[in-house]
Amino acid sequence: MADFLPEGDPLSPLTARSGRRIGAGQVADLAQRVHGLRLADDVVYGKDLIGPALRELRAAVKLYREGVHTEEVGRELLRTISELAQIAGWVASDAGEHAEAERIYRLGMSAARAAGDGVLSGNVAGSLAYQWSNTGRTADAVGLARAALEDAGLDAPPKARALYLDRVAWAHTRAGQDRPAMAALGEATEALAKDSAGTESPSYLYWMNAGELQVMEARVYTELRRPLRAVPLLTDVLERYDASHSRELALYLSWLAVAYADANEPEAAAETTSRMLALGQSGSERTAERTRIVLDRLRAFRDVPEVAELLVS
Repeated sequence: MADFLPEGDPLSPLTARSGRRIGAGQVADLAQRVHGLRLADDVVYGKDLIGPALRELRAAVKLYREGVHTEEVGRELLRTISELAQIAGWVASDAGEHAEAERIYRLGMSAARAAGDGVLSGNVAGSLAYQWSNTGRTADAVGLARAALEDAGLDAPPKARALYLDRVAWAHTRAGQDRPAMAALGEATEALAKDSAGTESPSYLYWMNAGELQVMEARVYTELRRPLRAVPLLTDVLERYDASHSRELALYLSWLAVAYADANEPEAAAETTSRMLALGQSGSERTAERTRIVLDRLRAFRDVPEVAELLVS
């Protein structure tokens, strides 16, 4: 981040602005590029996408600091910077650059707060909480995930509340807190049930749907060693999952493999792991970490021929 953003507060406008006048059109163009990055992240992953993501973030911050704009345009620009920070942080996290990702996420939270957008702030904060859940800061993750939900407020769009409750559930799961995790999952399902064709949601929630909620539920069950609940959910989702989103497909297969192992079905676990490994994903450290976890779990079945073959390949 030090190579891309100024020292001090990167959102502090310059005293003497020498840049061009920024209007709503330029902000709309930037918002389109941000959404393009989100769509790119569906098919291009961490290490391959982090450079373009950071360049866009640097350009957006420079535009805000140096450009001349009205208060309303400035607020919209801050929202766009926050959305950009969320996807750039996500990309950095996927690349395994967790410290960089946290700095980017904090920038995004600051921008959302400055814009007065609690729902957006909740999205960025929840993303950081998700990273903390997966990198050992489980107590901090629970607190931040709950704060993100509170930031969003009770009037947040159903998709937003469902996603933020999902992150609360995952934070509690990783902290070994079964009951609050299950309670949050139930609340997430109730929240998403209130969504309808006529309900407006921010564009950054385009991917949130019942299938994604089902995946999170299955991941929680897997982590809590309840494979009989996890396997049917994951199998159902994977049967209709978009194969072009190969990183997510690999990640979901990794959870299914662990669930099969927990259910004492090593042959099925090995076959699922083979499918996961065939997808590659060298650009995603998140997938690489899940691969290590799955292979470690399968070593308990090294005497099973299918597993033995997999472990030496």
